[in-house]
Amino acid sequence: MSIPIDTYCLQCLLRRNIALAQTLGTEEQAMAFAKEIMKLYLAAPEGVSSPWFGPQIADLLHEMYGLDYDRFRQEKLDSNRFVLERLPAIREKVTAAKDPVLAGLQFAILGNYLDFSALQGQVSFEKLEEMLDKALEMELDEQVYAYFCRDLRRGGKLVYLTDNAGEIGFDRVLAEAIAAAYPDISVTFCVRGAIAQNDATREDAAAVGISFPVIDNGNRVAGTQLDLLSEEAAAALSGADVILAKGMANAETMLGCGYNVYYAFLVKCQRFVTRFGKPMFTPMLVKERE
Repeated sequence: MSIPIDTYCLQCLLRRNIALAQTLGTEEQAMAFAKEIMKLYLAAPEGVSSPWFGPQIADLLHEMYGLDYDRFRQEKLDSNRFVLERLPAIREKVTAAKDPVLAGLQFAILGNYLDFSALQGQVSFEKLEEMLDKALEMELDEQVYAYFCRDLRRGGKLVYLTDNAGEIGFDRVLAEAIAAAYPDISVTFCVRGAIAQNDATREDAAAVGISFPVIDNGNRVAGTQLDLLSEEAAAALSGADVILAKGMANAETMLGCGYNVYYAFLVKCQRFVTRFGKPMFTPMLVKERE
């Protein structure tokens, strides 16, 4: 299960975190920090994905530099505010669309752009604004979307695995469209159990007005690491008829799990460019199994 870390992931993990360390202290400290990351990699279980390292690296940054675990707090607040200000207009476009669920999905996938960890220094609200203007032009795999609608039509339980703060506001619009179109499906949101970069927590779900039941995954991994889930989250996933997993980290930690998962994300790293054969920022809807 999962997409195991490879040389692309390791290079990215080292580059991003060492670049951060270089801004926080001396070159000697950065070198010591880099060695600690390598120790984590050498001691890691076989086959773990890149998000698995997140909590340990956050601990290192806190211990060695005093870096706040919630270092993306302002970005999260800004992201939630950005989406809330545009929510009425987005909902109006989704409701008026020929297929509101597809329209909601298009906006929700674009919301995956709000990833201040993977896109260090590259996130621009102005760029996202431009992307949103063209949201309804997004092309997705028609067959996978047809399967998604078929599964929703059958009813039952949908678990919505969220990714970033701000993005969760777009997820709200999609979930509302799903609930309106498919009244026999119940929706439960699952957020991170604690601070994990700029990922959404219960606080963010409340901030953007999620009205559906909200649970958390019980840990700090920026993904859905199945062996670390809380009992509540594990039971929700095992009992779900459909799972919608947003963002690359959920795909990295879950792909191959065997559940009926639909992964929705933007391609934002070289590993995904290589794996899926798509350029950066390509919107993706991928089905776990058929």
